[in-house]
Amino acid sequence: MRNNLKLASVAMAVGAVWLTAFAGPSLAAEKEVTIGYQQVISPWKVAIVDGVLEKATGYKINWRAFNTGPEAINAFASGSVDITDAGSPIFAAGMSKGLDMELFWIIDDIASAEALAVRNGSGIKAPQDLKGKKIAVPFGSTTHFHLMFALEQFKINPKDVEILNMKPPAIAAAWDRGDIDAAFVWDPTLGHIKESGHVILSSGQLCVWGKCTFDGLVANSTWASKHPDFMTKFVKVLDDSNQAYRKNPAAWTADSEPVQKIVKLVGSNGENAVKVLALYGFPDLKEMASDKWLGGGKDGGAARALYFTAQFMKEQGKIPNVLDDYSKYVNPEWAIKAQAQ
Repeated sequence: MRNNLKLASVAMAVGAVWLTAFAGPSLAAEKEVTIGYQQVISPWKVAIVDGVLEKATGYKINWRAFNTGPEAINAFASGSVDITDAGSPIFAAGMSKGLDMELFWIIDDIASAEALAVRNGSGIKAPQDLKGKKIAVPFGSTTHFHLMFALEQFKINPKDVEILNMKPPAIAAAWDRGDIDAAFVWDPTLGHIKESGHVILSSGQLCVWGKCTFDGLVANSTWASKHPDFMTKFVKVLDDSNQAYRKNPAAWTADSEPVQKIVKLVGSNGENAVKVLALYGFPDLKEMASDKWLGGGKDGGAARALYFTAQFMKEQGKIPNVLDDYSKYVNPEWAIKAQAQ
């Protein structure tokens, strides 16, 4: 009897191993997601630090930090992340190339949070003075798109300036060494270079002139369609994060708990983070689902911004073609469903 029991125990153990080997991974995969994020100051970063999304969805979340949009979208294209944030130029390029992706959330209306800053003593007092100067910008980013648009508006031939491709940390270092005269970038690097420079043009101003930019979140559309409950709850968490800030921005002081959590995750300092948050616009669920952003089909705000941005990317030789309609890559479904929760 003892031997029979031992044999039965062995058989059960083998069966358990077999089930784990063949059933375990697929079951685990159903409750696991990898999400990329850039180190940009935003209310939703508090949710990352607090593990709110994990609690709300029951999913295991693998978070991956990226320095630039191109890094993030390359990881997305390779399948190593299921969801990632980036700027509108990166999305326009990916959509134009037919990546399996859907824009489902506008993290922020960039407004004045990205700007062209010039060094004090550089002799640059107006955009027209940029001729012959060295300007740093992360290529393929929202600021690259707006830099080229700005040069066009002021009738400056790009060949008459030296445009250098640099990631934000490299921009800060080059600025400190005195290697560059100007940079079009975002915080925390923008805050750093403004300490010895000043802003002559913001993305908010350029948006008024007809071409807006935004930061957003995209998901692999095949993955998202298989995980509708996760997507809806994720969007609700994102909105709750924005609501927490919008309801009482004055409470988000330099030494407040939410600001310190953001700083811990992305760098910078409390005082700068407070200033940066005030520069962005954070849409709510109603705005998100409307034609101002994700709704409206071809004429919706996000779809139009992506179209204009794709035109820029084609002119830069980054993509071979521009689609007639980018709305098929824009999905308001999760924002609509989240409103009902």
